[in-house]
Amino acid sequence: MNAEQNTDIIVIGSGIGGLSCAAMLAKYGFNVTVCESHTIAGGAAHGFERNGYKFDSGPSLYSGLSDSPSSNPLQQVLAAIGEELPCVNYDTWGCCLPEGDFDTSVGAEQFCEVLQRLRGDNAVQEWRELQQVMIPYSQAATGLPMSALRLDLGAVRTVGRYAPSMLRHATNARKLTGPFSQIMDEVVGDRFIRNWLNMLCFLLSGLPADGTNTAEVAFMFADWYKPGVKLDYPIGGSAALVDALVRGLQKYNGNLIFNAHVEEIIVENKKAVGVRLWNGKTIRASKAVISNASVWDTLKLIPPNAVPQKYRQQRQATPECDSFMHLHLGIDAQGIRRDLACHYIFVKDWKVGITTPQNLIVISIPSVLDSTLAPPGKHVIHVYTPGNEPYRLWKGMSRHSQEYKQQKEMRSQVMWEALEKIIPDIRKRCEVTLVGTPLTHERFLRRHNGSYGAAIRASEGLFPSAKTPLAGLFCCGDSTFPGIGLPAVAASGMIVANTFASVEQHLQMLQEIGV
Repeated sequence: MNAEQNTDIIVIGSGIGGLSCAAMLAKYGFNVTVCESHTIAGGAAHGFERNGYKFDSGPSLYSGLSDSPSSNPLQQVLAAIGEELPCVNYDTWGCCLPEGDFDTSVGAEQFCEVLQRLRGDNAVQEWRELQQVMIPYSQAATGLPMSALRLDLGAVRTVGRYAPSMLRHATNARKLTGPFSQIMDEVVGDRFIRNWLNMLCFLLSGLPADGTNTAEVAFMFADWYKPGVKLDYPIGGSAALVDALVRGLQKYNGNLIFNAHVEEIIVENKKAVGVRLWNGKTIRASKAVISNASVWDTLKLIPPNAVPQKYRQQRQATPECDSFMHLHLGIDAQGIRRDLACHYIFVKDWKVGITTPQNLIVISIPSVLDSTLAPPGKHVIHVYTPGNEPYRLWKGMSRHSQEYKQQKEMRSQVMWEALEKIIPDIRKRCEVTLVGTPLTHERFLRRHNGSYGAAIRASEGLFPSAKTPLAGLFCCGDSTFPGIGLPAVAASGMIVANTFASVEQHLQMLQEIGV
C-alpha cells in the first residue's frame, strides 16, 4: 500500500452518521474513503459476537424502518442507496415503574387504557387533548423531510418542493425548535403523564422535556401514536443495519478502511486537504474532509491555529450528556417465562428526576423477536443506563485496578436488580457476562468522556451546522444538527452529502425515495 492515497472526500468514523454520509456521497458519484479506527464498523451502533451470542452495543429501539415511504431519515438513506433492512415488527414493551408493572404499546388507545387504570378519567382526557395539540406540530415536523436539506443555495430548489406544505404549517413550524415543555405545561397537569413524557424525552435526546426540542417529540408522536403503528427490530440486530449501510457504500465503489485511526487533519493554505493516520500514512482529499467524531474529539484532530480560538473555545465548552453502564448477557433460556417482551423500562423513583444517575434502566431482549441472535434455547440480553452514568466517578481510574473491578461490580448492581424483576433467577442463567462502563465507552467508541453526546438544550438553540470555519472541513453525527439519535445522525450525514451533489442529483434522489 502506498504511503499516500488520494480520494475526493474522506469521512472520519463509521458511525451511522458517517456511513450515511459516505454511502450517499458514493451514490452521488464521489470517490469516498471512510477511515475507521477499529476493526468493525458502526460506532456506537455496532454489533459484536461472543460464544455464539450476537450483541447490540448501543441502540435497541427502532421505528419507521418498515415504512415506505418513511419519514425516518435513516430509512430514507437506506431507500436512496437501494438497501433493504428486513425487520421484525412488534408493538408492546414492559414497564416497571413506581406505579407498578404493566405492558404498554405504541398507538394511542392502549396507553389510554393504562392511564385509565392508573390515573383515571382526567388523565385520559389530558392525554387525548395533548394528542390533538400535537397533530399540527407533527404535520409541521414531517412536512419538510430532512432529506431535502442542503447547506448551499441549492436548498432554494430542493426545499422549495415542499413550499405549499411549509406555508400551511408555518405558524407551528416556528415553535418546533423550542422546548417541548412549553407545550406540555399548557396541556398536561397529571404527574404520571408528565413523568412519562420526561422519560420519553430523555430517551430521545438525553435531556428531559425542558431541554428537548418540540420537533423531536413531534416526530415521535407522528411515529408512535398513529393508527396501526408497529415498532421495528432489524433481523440480525444493529449489526445488520450497519452492514446495509456498508453494502450501500461499497456498491457505489466507496472505500472503508479499518484500523485507520486518524491522528490529525492535514491543513494547507487554510483548507482541510486530508488526514494523517496513527501509522504515519496520509490520505489526501481533493474536495473535503468530513468528521463523524464528536465535537470534542474532532477538535483534537484540528491543528492548533487552523480555526479561530473563539470557535475552539465555544465548541470545547459544549455541554455533554453523561455516559452509560452496560450489561451484555448470554443466558440459558430453559424453562424461562414465555411472555418475555423485547424491551422493558425500569424507573426507581420519579421524585428524584429522570436524569438522576441509576434511576432509569432499559432492558433489551431482542432474541425474543429474532432467534438468530442466540444459540438454540438461549437468549441475548442488553441492559443499560441510558446516558445517566457520570464520567467523573470513573475519571483517571485504571481499567486493570482492583478499584475499577470493585466499582464495576457496585455500579452494575442496579441493572441486575432491574433485570431480576423480569427474570428472578437471571444470575444463575448467565453463560456470558460482560459489564461496560464509561471507560469502556471512551476506549472502544473513541468517545470524549464516554459521553452519549452533546447536551444542547432546546432553549439555547439548535445543534450547530455541519459547516466549520476551516474550509474543506465539515461535520456530521450527534454533535451536529439535528442532534442525538439514529434518525438525527442519519439526517446529518445525508444533509452534508446532499450539499456536494448537484441540485439535479438531489432532486432525483428525493423523487426516487418518494418523499
